[in-house]
Amino acid sequence: MNLKIPKNSKGIITTFYLTSPILENQGTNHDELDFEFLGNNGPPYILSTNVFAQDSGHREQQFKLWFDPTSDFHEYAILWNENQIVFYIDKVPIRVFKNHKKMGARYPTLPMNIKTSLWNGTSWLGPVDWSKGPFLANYRSFKVHGCTYDYSNTTKCYSSGYAWNAWKLEPDEEKNYENDAWKTTLLLRVKETLKAKELEEDDLT
Repeated sequence: MNLKIPKNSKGIITTFYLTSPILENQGTNHDELDFEFLGNNGPPYILSTNVFAQDSGHREQQFKLWFDPTSDFHEYAILWNENQIVFYIDKVPIRVFKNHKKMGARYPTLPMNIKTSLWNGTSWLGPVDWSKGPFLANYRSFKVHGCTYDYSNTTKCYSSGYAWNAWKLEPDEEKNYENDAWKTTLLLRVKETLKAKELEEDDLT
């Protein structure tokens, strides 16, 4: 999913997420994977991620974005398989949530839909300046590689015939990720972007 969030949107939350239906008598317990952009009138721009696993979540992990998400589109993606959940920005993994069900931890397993929203986050982020509205989020280049859930065959989507089920971090990739090597990758990409912009400006002068 490519997304550009609204400018001057303090108090407004822009989202892209997966969620399972909340069934009657289930309360708020469900599965959910969140990208939530916490609106602001300027930097820092904060992205909050969360994982729900037949519960109410409370597994937030937040990131200060190294770019302005209001000025251009960036690619956000989620890989979810039996091994782990990976949150990506511009093809770089920023968060990995592993399946530790064998150790007693919860892990999302329910069928989920894909949703987007724009909502009033006053109770979380403070008051909204409605004079800055309307607040418009732009979504494009949406793609899904998934499996239609079959209630009569609940293991169907775990088949090795689906390429994403075979994917997992290699030992060296896992070590690099745990050592925050992904931050170096992001820094290099930022420098490349800035250099490209400098070249563009030189071409225009």
